[in-house]
Amino acid sequence: MSKKIAIVVGSLRKGSFSKQIAKNLAKLFPSDYETEFVEIGNLPLYNEDIDTPESVPAEYTTFRDQIKSADGVLFVTPEYNRSIPGGLKNAIDVGSRPYGQSAWDMKPAAVVSVSPGAISGFGANHALRQSLVFLNMPVLQQPEAYIGNVTKILDDNGNVAEGTVGFLQSIVDAYVDLLNRY
Repeated sequence: MSKKIAIVVGSLRKGSFSKQIAKNLAKLFPSDYETEFVEIGNLPLYNEDIDTPESVPAEYTTFRDQIKSADGVLFVTPEYNRSIPGGLKNAIDVGSRPYGQSAWDMKPAAVVSVSPGAISGFGANHALRQSLVFLNMPVLQQPEAYIGNVTKILDDNGNVAEGTVGFLQSIVDAYVDLLNRY
């Protein structure tokens, strides 16, 4: 039975390192898995005043439906100021509403943080995990997925160095095992 994985990238930048890593991860899923990149940059800031049955933004509905149709969610994000980017936080909030109808509920998740620095997005990884616990998402615990010095492992075409492919494959394999338990 085929499974669908929503890939949510925290960076909105066209050539982002996080998006490049996410594309490399997407290629490593088994053939019976479908991956779908879910856009978050077009979501209006969450505001309960506009999230009513009469006026819910179409972008909210599209986003929520994409998350709901997925069997799991792979988050790939940079770190901004020791936390997650604002666009990603907004997407989490949009997906969690209206209250009691969270699109995230019980979706197995994996978190990969990406950084050109040595700390590897550690702060973002853990800040995101904190929200995912509240959202009732089982999250992959091991291997921990911190990718630092990303500029040294990506070539000009956005492909990871051969020595990194095995590490990325270990993340995907462990995540597939988690997904198969749900």
